[in-house]
Amino acid sequence: MLKLLFAAILLALVILPASVSAQSRSVWIDGDHGRLSAVVQTPDGKKNFPLVIICHGFTSEKNFELMTALANYLEADGIASIRFDFNGHGASEGRFQDMTVPNEIEDALHVYEYARDMRGVTSVSIAGHSQGGVVASMVAGELGAENIRALALMAPAAVLRDDALRGLIFADRYDAVNPPEYVDIDHHGNLRLGRNYILTAQTLPIYETAANFQGSVFIVHGTTDVVVPYTYSLRYQEIYHGGAELALLPGFDHGFSQGINRTARLVADFFVRQLK
Repeated sequence: MLKLLFAAILLALVILPASVSAQSRSVWIDGDHGRLSAVVQTPDGKKNFPLVIICHGFTSEKNFELMTALANYLEADGIASIRFDFNGHGASEGRFQDMTVPNEIEDALHVYEYARDMRGVTSVSIAGHSQGGVVASMVAGELGAENIRALALMAPAAVLRDDALRGLIFADRYDAVNPPEYVDIDHHGNLRLGRNYILTAQTLPIYETAANFQGSVFIVHGTTDVVVPYTYSLRYQEIYHGGAELALLPGFDHGFSQGINRTARLVADFFVRQLK
């Protein structure tokens, strides 16, 4: 009997903390092209907390390791987060072929409204990787520092406008003046970039919109990023009139594979400084 009781206590010690402290929940949020699959993480034992919206990159999704690492660090630091799949990505509704940066901005604005109305949220900030960084910067520019407390950009892909003007997506080329109905990115028909993405990207006012944000900004970029050269982050730093912190990581690629946790920790530390 004593052995059984001891085993039960051990089992409780193993299981209960995980269930008691688990503060993650899956939610659906109405987006621009259907419902968005999202995960909300809130710090344990807190009724009030700042929150960070986390935006993934092009062809990625909310459970990309960089996104989850950042959410976990924030939770440990007493900061809540919402990470979500853009339309046509991950578990969210919509076709990838119909995705554009403008409708991803609309998705993020819907997520902002959801976050703003959450019980206990004291402020809303936003972070984004790659194309999600462009979206985050433009959302912050649209909403302003009175609504977005702080902004973090991870290898923000402002190159996407130049690529659209050049007729280039990854290694594939197309007629930029008269774009096709779609560009088959994976060459198997599973991932098609639509014409409307190209046309809207060609005139996208990335820096012009982002520059309207006058709050605190942190930018991190790898110096050997061949997808988005770090010079695009240098340009971001310029538009914020010297008000942005910039961390260049020597030898890091676009996905920060040389140190995902290190990158997420840098971003989390920025939010801790700004929000707590």
